[in-house]
Amino acid sequence: MRKKVYIETTVPSVLTARPSRDIRKLYRQEVTREFWEYERQKYDLYISQYVWAECEKGDENAAKKRLDLIKDIPSLSTNDDIESLAEEYFKYLNVPDKAKTDCFHLAICVIEKIDYLVSWNMTHLGRPAFGRVATFNGIRNLWLPDLVTPDLLMDIEKEEAENGV
Repeated sequence: MRKKVYIETTVPSVLTARPSRDIRKLYRQEVTREFWEYERQKYDLYISQYVWAECEKGDENAAKKRLDLIKDIPSLSTNDDIESLAEEYFKYLNVPDKAKTDCFHLAICVIEKIDYLVSWNMTHLGRPAFGRVATFNGIRNLWLPDLVTPDLLMDIEKEEAENGV
């Protein structure tokens, strides 16, 4: 059975950006390109209205590139459970208003039981926040997706293949 992967907005943003002169950003671009070209077919990919809305923002030409990239990826619907859980994460994690959408990405993954939330944005959901999410979800007996970057997902997949998982 193929694993489910939620593609957060930073993935199409990094993939469609002009090549960076910053070595770390360039690394992210190259890894993301490798994932997109060679690895994504191994998974069932999903986005949401929040990814779509974020990809629409900014420069018109850049937005078009992002939207073209994700246009064929199924979009998961939101519902009251997702909205309520996102609000709980928002308050519990004390996420700034400008990053509230991160809570919606996470809530969708939890409610829809997505295996991996793939993102380059670890600012508000990375460590130690994700440890707090694990505790929160454990107490409530909620699903916990793995929050990973594209390179980490490829490493996990490679390791699982080598170990016959």
